[in-house]
Amino acid sequence: MISTARVPADKPVRIAFSLNDASDDTPPEDSIPLAFPELDQQLQPLPPCHDSAESMQVYKQHCQIAEEYHEVKREIALLEERKKELIAKLDQAEKEKVDAAQLVREFEALTEENRTLKLAQSQCVEQLEKLRIQYQKRQGSS
Repeated sequence: MISTARVPADKPVRIAFSLNDASDDTPPEDSIPLAFPELDQQLQPLPPCHDSAESMQVYKQHCQIAEEYHEVKREIALLEERKKELIAKLDQAEKEKVDAAQLVREFEALTEENRTLKLAQSQCVEQLEKLRIQYQKRQGSS
């Protein structure tokens, strides 16, 4: 027997058929194609009883929930990836902050060393000038 039904274009369609002439519309459990292959077997929507409006409604709801579940899982995966990226950026920023702090300390130490060396140089220049003057006095008195 062939049955037809209108399905909205945005809904997934699942087609099952049998080559035997059995009057039973329910195929064996093993031959039910998976409507949502990414879902675990126990979460798969079971085929509805086409004679029952309530069964069809439950099936449609189950399919909608399965689609929402898949979308949520996809969003979670994207958010986890984004979390990894942000953690990597944070680690890099912290490393750069530590590096910057180290550079500031090195700069301060080098600035202090530079000041000390300039002071020592000016003292050496003064001492050299005093020695020249003394040398010239000795030369002049000889």
